Amino acid sequence: MNVKLRKGYKQVCVWPGTVIGDSNPTDFEQYFLEDMGVRVQFLEEIVTNPDYENGLPVALTGGRHDLVFAVHDDDIAKFAIPRLTMGIRWIDDVYSNGGGLLYPERVGAYCCWDHALDN
Repeated sequence: MNVKLRKGYKQVCVWPGTVIGDSNPTDFEQYFLEDMGVRVQFLEEIVTNPDYENGLPVALTGGRHDLVFAVHDDDIAKFAIPRLTMGIRWIDDVYSNGGGLLYPERVGAYCCWDHALDN
C-alpha cells in the first residue's frame, strides 16, 4: 500500500540505489531540510523487480534498493537542478521512460503529472 502524501506534497522522487540504512525517516527528512533547505516526506524504500527480456526475468537484475520520497510543492523549483547531481529522478520521468516495471504496480499511483495536465 502506498504511503499517503501529506498536504502540500505532490511531486514524488526516486533515488535509485540508495538505502535509508541506520537512519530513520525523520533523519532523512532533516538531512534535506538542513543541507538543501528543501522539505521532503520520506515515503518508502523499494526493492526493484528484475528486468524482463522475452517475457523472462534477466539474471542478476532487480534487487536494487530505491528510496521514494515527496518534495514540498513550494520547494520543487529550488530542488529541480540540485537533485540531478545526486541521481534523484522525478517518478513521473521514470514511468515516462519505461522504468515503471521495476516497481510494484501500486507505485504508479505516486505519479502526478497526468493530473496536472487535466487542469
